[in-house]
Amino acid sequence: MDWDNLIFNIGVFIAGIFVLDYGADTFIDHTVIVGRSLGVSQTIIALLTAGADRTPLALGNLMGSSISNVLGAFSLGLLFHPTRIEFDRSAKIYAAALLAVTTLFVLLAFFNQLNKIVGGFLIALFVLYVVSIFYAIYRGVAAAPGLSDSDSDAESIDDVVDSVTEATPLIEPQSGQTPGRSTRSLLYHISRLFLGIVALSLAGYLLSHSAVSIADSLHLSGTVFGLTIVSFATTLPEKLIAVLSGSRGHVNLMAATTAGSNIFLLTLCAGVVALAGSTRNQSDTFVLFDLITVWMSSLVFFLVVILGLGRVAGVILLAAYLAFLALEFTVYRR
Repeated sequence: MDWDNLIFNIGVFIAGIFVLDYGADTFIDHTVIVGRSLGVSQTIIALLTAGADRTPLALGNLMGSSISNVLGAFSLGLLFHPTRIEFDRSAKIYAAALLAVTTLFVLLAFFNQLNKIVGGFLIALFVLYVVSIFYAIYRGVAAAPGLSDSDSDAESIDDVVDSVTEATPLIEPQSGQTPGRSTRSLLYHISRLFLGIVALSLAGYLLSHSAVSIADSLHLSGTVFGLTIVSFATTLPEKLIAVLSGSRGHVNLMAATTAGSNIFLLTLCAGVVALAGSTRNQSDTFVLFDLITVWMSSLVFFLVVILGLGRVAGVILLAAYLAFLALEFTVYRR
């Protein structure tokens, strides 16, 4: 074993954790402020930006990341949420959309239909998804309704800004203008939002590549590694976002990050993998257990959002994720 290489990559992995913490904190704070400044639901802002840091390595990692986003990340958000949970209309719509997309993907994969034609269709579906978000913003269909119970603690944008910037104000009110409404301030927060996305992308890159090297050093199975270790590492941004947004009461941001990331994975990323012809030997890439778990996780996510389930659901989902990891390393190991 190359101990020098192993120790170096462990150090890179730890450094990626710190970059991840900064990126997630910046992303959440400025997503909330931008959404409130524009009068648009934070769910829509997160749906538009979720998935920007996703770079799946293969079909196994793609499915593993989808499972990890729901059973691993979303469950943590539910556990850390301090009060009763109530998701807005936008979160419910896109939870249903995720279930439909997941069902389509699972059927295509099960019948070995992830070819280049289907790949093009999935990419077109992703484009339609993005267009639907812009349309929702334009028409105001998904504009933030009355604040939910979880969001009522921050009754105005001033409260949000004060909570985010106790020491150094992020918004500099100009005379005659409402704080947070000026063009300068809005552009500043948008730029900070995308800085958070860049930091999350960098963190995902560091975490995934260092995890790959660590797994190679430890001689782990490539497919199981993609479904478990890599998918866990590359969804750490979603996990930290879920914990922070859940603990701060932003349940719609938490749900939007999960739905947006998985729709991104199962449309654009799956389409690219299919176009690249990387799914010919699918029997070596996944088993039926993987597909069932992907679909069941989306179904449970849909039910949790529709019914507004809380910590008990979080415990069940987290336990299911640990069981999934255990089965991948034992019963379903390649």
